[in-house]
Amino acid sequence: MGAENGGFSVNVTNEEVVAAVVPMQEHWLPLSNLDLLLPPIDVGVFFCYKNPMLTSTTLGDTCTNKITFESMLGSLKKALAQALISYYAFAGEVVPNNVGEPEVLCNNRGVDFVEAVADVELKCLNFYNPDDTIEGKFVPKKKNGVLTVQATSLKCGGIVLACIFDHRIADAYSANMFLISWAEIAQPTKPTTTTTTPCFRRSLLSPRRPSSIPRSLYDMYLPISRITPPQATTAPLLSRIYYVTAEQLEKMQSLVVMTNENNTKRTKFECFSAFLWKIVAQAASRGNKKGKKVIAKMGIVVDGRKRLCDGDKEKEALMGCYFGNVLSIPFGGKEVEELMEKPLGLVAEAVHEFLAVATKEHFLGLIDWVEAHRPEPGVAKIYCGGGSGDEGPSFVVSSGQRLMEGKMDFGWGEVVFGSFHFPWGGQAGYVMPMPSPLGNGDWVVYMHLAKEQLEVLESEASDVFRPISWDYLNQ
Repeated sequence: MGAENGGFSVNVTNEEVVAAVVPMQEHWLPLSNLDLLLPPIDVGVFFCYKNPMLTSTTLGDTCTNKITFESMLGSLKKALAQALISYYAFAGEVVPNNVGEPEVLCNNRGVDFVEAVADVELKCLNFYNPDDTIEGKFVPKKKNGVLTVQATSLKCGGIVLACIFDHRIADAYSANMFLISWAEIAQPTKPTTTTTTPCFRRSLLSPRRPSSIPRSLYDMYLPISRITPPQATTAPLLSRIYYVTAEQLEKMQSLVVMTNENNTKRTKFECFSAFLWKIVAQAASRGNKKGKKVIAKMGIVVDGRKRLCDGDKEKEALMGCYFGNVLSIPFGGKEVEELMEKPLGLVAEAVHEFLAVATKEHFLGLIDWVEAHRPEPGVAKIYCGGGSGDEGPSFVVSSGQRLMEGKMDFGWGEVVFGSFHFPWGGQAGYVMPMPSPLGNGDWVVYMHLAKEQLEVLESEASDVFRPISWDYLNQ
């Protein structure tokens, strides 16, 4: 079996299942109310490594003094089997319960582990266009279970390690905990500093009695029975990866301070999101030939772990290692002409304002909202166009700033390049900024947007969004 595109082929050489080396007793793990807000979609992530040089590792072949692909595979599988003891949900299966809601059957089914070989060198991979070089080649398709892993050997001796997981079971925070733990287990002689034992205590996200649902949540979420089908067929979105320099991010922050009413400094993430909102509005304006009212909608994924603690140190410790989804997606919608005309500082203030709703009470209310509608699933309105009834684009920005924590070193060096990969197939676009592997304050930005939006971004903001390249990564 193989995949060929972009001038190279990837051939699968072996597929097996890796289970926890010490399985726990079979049991059911219910999904929390916040998990139930996620549709059945998979999230991919991949990491690239250069041809490893033998350092202080036991993986090498003593005869050749080299780390071989076979020794790396053995180390990965052994460490994975150990990691799955604690992260047992990843070794289970998602099965509907008697009312049709998904639950995890923790039966140690195991993780599908794919081995592959690609006839291409790392430096020749076009990371800028992951649709061409990553999708269906290095990031596997998940056929069964909750998590699938693929390790691919490259022509140059490098390796691409990729995972794809069911978003209903884990958010990026949870997946990152697992990846860091897996990497640290793979290096038993290295001092452990960040390994976290995951917490699956669903009672941390229990609904209240009586419930209390803020009115704002009815503007943000809706039962799936109320989703309005799209009025027109739209072209599939495209995936691209760029980098933004630390200097450009600081310029955005400075511009926001100079152009808002109170000279208030906002976070780099808020400033970046505001800048992108203006770009998407500009693209929508170009396509508005009939002069209709067009609303551009942007949502931002907010992690509620710290917000739910509200200073409670004991709960903070538990939520800090909580495994599952603890997310909400507040969003804003404004006419494209207004977004284009307003200075960046005022657009950043609008971002700050709609993010301000994501308080402890907001997350507790969201848990209650899901409970009030069960067993019917709910969905964030921004994922289905924002639900405003007005024509216009919608997209979501999610921070991936924790991705490179721990550097994902499995014993053969730090990551040369890594990124989430999420061509989810919905109507709304998706953007995820992550720290650059160079560790210099730059961001790597994965984008899944419409062709016309990417064209405007590359023509009007080419000094900000630069295509990721091997020259950049190999500085």
